[in-house]
Amino acid sequence: MLNEQNIRDILNGIEEPFIHKTLGELNAVEEVKVKAEKDHVSVKILVAKTGTAEQLQLQTKIVTLLKEAGAATVGIRFAELPESVLEEHRPAAQEDNGLLSPNSKTSFIAIASGKGGVGKSTVSVNLAVSLARLGKKVGLIDADIYGFSVPDMMGITTRPVVRGERIIPVERFGVKVISMGFFVEDNAPIIWRGPMLGKMLNSFFSEVEWGELDYLLLDLPPGTGDVALDVHTMLPACKEIIVTTPHPTAAFVAARAGAMALKTDHEILGVIENMAYFESKLTGEKEYVFGQGGGDKLADELRTNVLGQLPLGQPDWDEDDFAPSVYQDDHKLGKIYGEIAEKVVRALEG
Repeated sequence: MLNEQNIRDILNGIEEPFIHKTLGELNAVEEVKVKAEKDHVSVKILVAKTGTAEQLQLQTKIVTLLKEAGAATVGIRFAELPESVLEEHRPAAQEDNGLLSPNSKTSFIAIASGKGGVGKSTVSVNLAVSLARLGKKVGLIDADIYGFSVPDMMGITTRPVVRGERIIPVERFGVKVISMGFFVEDNAPIIWRGPMLGKMLNSFFSEVEWGELDYLLLDLPPGTGDVALDVHTMLPACKEIIVTTPHPTAAFVAARAGAMALKTDHEILGVIENMAYFESKLTGEKEYVFGQGGGDKLADELRTNVLGQLPLGQPDWDEDDFAPSVYQDDHKLGKIYGEIAEKVVRALEG
């Protein structure tokens, strides 16, 4: 039978992920409650920083240990340690040489859309892979925190590891990848509010061991919500690519995302028109199933160019190296992505 002391004994031995002292040493187990009739345990834990990848990993560890000890369900709340405790254990300040520092040589490219369902994540994945095929050092942040899909699209089955205080991203097709999907168990829904999402996104920039990158792509959530606003605040020099379909309504909605970029002085590299047409394998005829002209209209409105038009088409799947959304470089769409990547490189490197 679980009781409060059993639970505290388990929790007190766990290491806090930032200060690297046990929760017991930091007096960080603030509250423990047990509902014996339902075998439900709820705890409140104090950590140095909330809303981070480390917090998610700690949460997973706590749930696992308590369920192994007999809990049927576990509820966890997190709060930050008192400033006096943080000050006592704060390391000496070090020069910031991360991606967000003024010394960073990395070019940031945000892939945005006005609405969901236009293939923005597919574009993000394939553009990142195509840039890597050109010999560039590329990172990809799946910043669509509510609708993360990049790991599945790229066929990633492993998770990042933590080395010291740094998260090592997963590498696939020459692209270093980090996603909220790595830190969520069983495809659980994300119910965080905006400020917590901002902290999580910031940790993707500052706490991940990216190494030297030429380009860091961000697959943004659709629309102009909290995460998109955070990106505009964190990355004043970010470039943007707007994804739309040919349908006039999709282009109209996408214009809002483009207008947001312009208002925050983000340079728009161009527009990508996805699902531009369907080409019959039998006759070669093109069917414009979602209409025509949306990409050109959007580019004119945003005073930019169409970087490429991508037809409807499925990648060739390799069962031994499964990546359901990545086009091979010799695939018709893979070649178009390669041409788009070359245009991006020319625009950014002159």
